[in-house]
Parts: sequence; C-alpha cells; structure tokens
Amino acid sequence: METIMNYLDNMFATLPKTEQIKSIKEDLLSNMEDKYNELKSSGKSENEAVGIVISEFGNIDELMKEFDIELDGERDELPTLTEDEVNNYLKVNKKWSIFFGTGVFICLLALIQLILIPQIIEDGVITDLSENFNDDILLIPFFLLIAIAIAMFTYAGMEMSFGKYRDLEKRFKLTVHLRKSIENKNDSFHPTYTRSIIIGVVISFLSPITLFIESAINEDVSSYGVVFLLLIISIATSIFIYFGFIKMSYDTLLKIEHSNSNREYK
Repeated sequence: METIMNYLDNMFATLPKTEQIKSIKEDLLSNMEDKYNELKSSGKSENEAVGIVISEFGNIDELMKEFDIELDGERDELPTLTEDEVNNYLKVNKKWSIFFGTGVFICLLALIQLILIPQIIEDGVITDLSENFNDDILLIPFFLLIAIAIAMFTYAGMEMSFGKYRDLEKRFKLTVHLRKSIENKNDSFHPTYTRSIIIGVVISFLSPITLFIESAINEDVSSYGVVFLLLIISIATSIFIYFGFIKMSYDTLLKIEHSNSNREYK
C-alpha cells in the first residue's frame, strides 16, 4: 500500500496545491485502497494487487479533464531522477562520508600526538630527543594535521552545498520502479547500519575502561590511557559518520521527496 501512496504522491506533486486537488487526491487514495484490499482478499499477491491498482489509475491529465480542472500554466514541474543520478548520488555521498570521517579522525590524531610523544620521550622510548626536546615543536604537526582536516571538511562541505547534487535538498520525483529499487537497497543496508551503531555505541561506552586499566597498572603512565581513550573515540566517531552519511543518503532519496510533496497540501 505504501507503494501506491508514493505513486499517487508523485502523480500529484506537480499539480496546483488547492483544496480541490487535495480533495481529489484523498478520494483517489481511498478508492485505490479499497481496490487494493479487494484484490488482496481475492487472493492476489501484494505485487499483483499494487500493479493492477496502478495500471487502472490512468493518465493524470485525462483525470483532471474529467473533473474539469484546467492545468495549463499551473503545473509545478519537478525533475525526475534517473537511475544513474541516484547511483552517482549514493556513490558521492559515500565519498563525502569518508572525507568527514577521516577529517574527524585526523583532528583527534593531532590531539593524541600532543599527549603521546612527550610521554614516550619521558619514558625513554625515544632517547635521542629526551635532552633537547621542546614541547612547542609538537604544535607544528598539530596545526598541520588540523589544516589537513579543515581542508577535507571544506572540500566535502563545498561539494555538498554547491555541487551537482545540492538540488536533492529540493523537491524531485522518482519513478515507482526506481523508488522500489532504493527501498530494497535501504532495507538491505539497514542491518549493517544497525550493527554499526551498536558497535559504535559499545566502543564509546567501553572506552573509559582504558583509563582504569592504565591506572591499575601504573598511575605514572595514565597518559597512555588517555591516548587509547581518544583513539577508540575517534574510531567510534568515524563509524557513526561513515554509516550515518550512507543512511542519510537513502533517507534523502526516500523521504524528502515524500515529505515535500505532501507538505504543501497541509
């Protein structure tokens, strides 16, 4: 039934947002729902019932003529996304997720080296630098890493705001077949997304354990515990960002179109 609702949303998305059009749409949805339930009761499968209901819908222009509604010059034409555009958007969004996730990891890495290097020098792991080492030297790699991260954030942000896919923040149409394909991909990805969130949450929750372990072993080397804590948090954050961006791309394709096409009817 959801497929029928999405199909009807697409058909009415470009029509004037008037009370008359809204009433016609509601009546059609009610009739299509009755027909769908009737077909299901007669033994038809869900796909068969949906196909029959949609095939009997007819042409939207002819339907408007039956209600004596003149549409010339009133239609708000929405772009229809192609399969290549959808696949490229999903691919590019995955690239953006890598840029943002890596940028966050680099920021935390910059902080980690400020803590780790002085500690290993103090412990004599690096003996050549122990006598003449100045902590201010660490600001050079710190700012260098931060600059790299900012560059990655800026590039990805500019691509999202001004790239060819920025129009996906606006309204668009999907064919029934393409929408079904995206829904299948989203359903297949959902278990992976759920596992990634669980893993990220568990990692974040357990990360403070490193501090307790280090303190129990030797209170003088608690800096290593902080380093491991930040490292684990950076990994968890990267997981959230990477898989979150992928999920957001599916939500954008499946929900923004639906919500925008309905918002102006309310």
